Amino acid sequence: MTSWHRFDPDDTGLFDDKEEAAPKTQKLLKHLDDLQYRLYAEGKRSLLIILQGMDTAGKDGTIRHVMSGVSPQGCRVTSFKAPTPEELSHDFLWRIHRAVPPAGSIGIFNRSHYEDVLITRVHGQVPDKEAEHRFNRINDFEKLLVKEGTAILKFYLGISKEEQRKRLEERLQDPQKRWKISLADIHERKFWHQYQTYYRDAIHATSTKHAPWRLIPANHKWYRNFLVAHIIVKTLREMNPQYPPVSRDLRSGKIRII
Repeated sequence: MTSWHRFDPDDTGLFDDKEEAAPKTQKLLKHLDDLQYRLYAEGKRSLLIILQGMDTAGKDGTIRHVMSGVSPQGCRVTSFKAPTPEELSHDFLWRIHRAVPPAGSIGIFNRSHYEDVLITRVHGQVPDKEAEHRFNRINDFEKLLVKEGTAILKFYLGISKEEQRKRLEERLQDPQKRWKISLADIHERKFWHQYQTYYRDAIHATSTKHAPWRLIPANHKWYRNFLVAHIIVKTLREMNPQYPPVSRDLRSGKIRII
């Protein structure tokens, strides 16, 4: 994991511009489509992708672009909003566990259980001691998922405060994007530094061997998409899902289709 203090949201790696990265990104998306189909056919393991970041960091855009070629049959997106009264009557991980992808599937969390150690701390709803308890619960929960066959990828999409300002202004001026912004989004900018502090705490406390965090520079959307696609493809290649073996009857060659 890149050190939080060395993290630069404006980084573009070895690429000079979007045009240079585009063909490599398209190649990755083609591989992703094949690997996801193999994962679905194998039906034994799953992949959970967790996307976190400040408002306008690009969680929706990442899903829309990186998963564009993936079959909806084996992929599900869950967006976690403010918990309902029923969810609040259970422990904070209850609604999360219910949304974990089944074997053969890719599950994407647009925000996640990490909201319960971020926004809750920013607004004083959870004290530091309780947050530490939740960090331990999260680590145990994710370790259980991995042991049961779910690989976990956790992405923090990092943008600068200035880039967020530009994107919020763009939403205000674009009728097709205006619906995505509220006064609450603008109000939350007052807590920028608190969010950065609590993100750093959460990432340091829950970046484990079985479920490490990946810090993704997201000021440049094209580089964000490339990096996320690259890591997903690399992970699925390491999982190396296989097609199920053909039954003996089919292998015999004696079946005739009339």
